[in-house]
Amino acid sequence: MSTKQQTLKAAITFSGHGLHTGVKATMTVHPAKADHGIVFRRIDLEGQPTVPALCDYVTDTSRGTTIESGAARVSTIEHLMSALWTLGVDNALVDIDGPEAPIMDGSAREYVQRIEEVGLVTQKAERKYYEVTEKQVYTIPNKGVAIIIYPDDEFTVSVHVDYNSKIIGNQYATLDMFNQYATEIAPCRTFVFLHELEPLLKMNLIKGGDIDNAIVVVENPVTDEQLEHLKKVFNKEDI
Repeated sequence: MSTKQQTLKAAITFSGHGLHTGVKATMTVHPAKADHGIVFRRIDLEGQPTVPALCDYVTDTSRGTTIESGAARVSTIEHLMSALWTLGVDNALVDIDGPEAPIMDGSAREYVQRIEEVGLVTQKAERKYYEVTEKQVYTIPNKGVAIIIYPDDEFTVSVHVDYNSKIIGNQYATLDMFNQYATEIAPCRTFVFLHELEPLLKMNLIKGGDIDNAIVVVENPVTDEQLEHLKKVFNKEDI
């Protein structure tokens, strides 16, 4: 990994609907100067307010990551952020004319393809690193969540998830080489269980959800009555 900061050689643009809001948005990722960081700018709002893509500005993590500062609020940024960080983009200005990043096909695949197509520029400034010197533990006991960080000479990530599902089962994966990302991680798509669809809609989410941008996992047989109900809920002639 380069020790120097990097940005894009040229701007790249994406258009599509937001997964949760259903609102169509156009998003352009511009090159930015050194030490700029990743900053989102709501060009559809008066004054074009900005919000840095930093943990201090995260206001919601339910079914996506939302950042907010003043009038600037942008949701479902995790796929773009994954692509930018893993491919080594330190600085970028992201102009967006809506409240939510386009979900594309439900993965980071297209973001990665476009970043690799335009390429990166190495900047003069050095990267800044956090150094882990001792074990760190963060838990959310009521959700069964634990994040543990250990000191190491290299960066690796190991993930274990259990959705209590007979279809998916326990999942375990390790990322230890960044060249795995474009082929093994970026194409992984958003998924949802069939029984979650209606509750999510009642929470005012997944308005832009479709089989083109998400995988629906069906664990149990679905009756004709349930199918008819889902057709009405999603306003589709066929499911």
